[in-house]
Amino acid sequence: MTLHMIKLSVGSESVESLAGWQQERLRNHGRLWHGTRMTPRRQDELLDGGSICWVIKGYVQARQRLVGFDFQEDAEDNRTTMLLLDPELVKVEPRRHRPFQGWRYLEPERAPRDLGQGEAAGRDLPPEMLAELRDLGLL
Repeated sequence: MTLHMIKLSVGSESVESLAGWQQERLRNHGRLWHGTRMTPRRQDELLDGGSICWVIKGYVQARQRLVGFDFQEDAEDNRTTMLLLDPELVKVEPRRHRPFQGWRYLEPERAPRDLGQGEAAGRDLPPEMLAELRDLGLL
């Protein structure tokens, strides 16, 4: 069964700023990852088509497919779990989300839908406005 994760993208101003930061990491290191102290126990489910959904400025705005895990230890023997990511960031229907620490599992039925081709005009609207229009039933 597919399972997703949700995580705050601290410091990102937009999906584009997250993409720019990630492209630099990919260019400098040859792969894309997000490091975390906690190791997911449900790795098989996450790798069965799961994504990490990014909360940017209080809204879930994008997702990236999880492609693997790697582990790294520092000089003090602290282990970091590397969430390996597909470089493609997919914009999703913006949804408000309150701040939280770390990451959380996200069941597939609670994951936001990808923005479809028919919603291309809405891609240029601020996420707050898109979320409000959806809440009002106008989109």
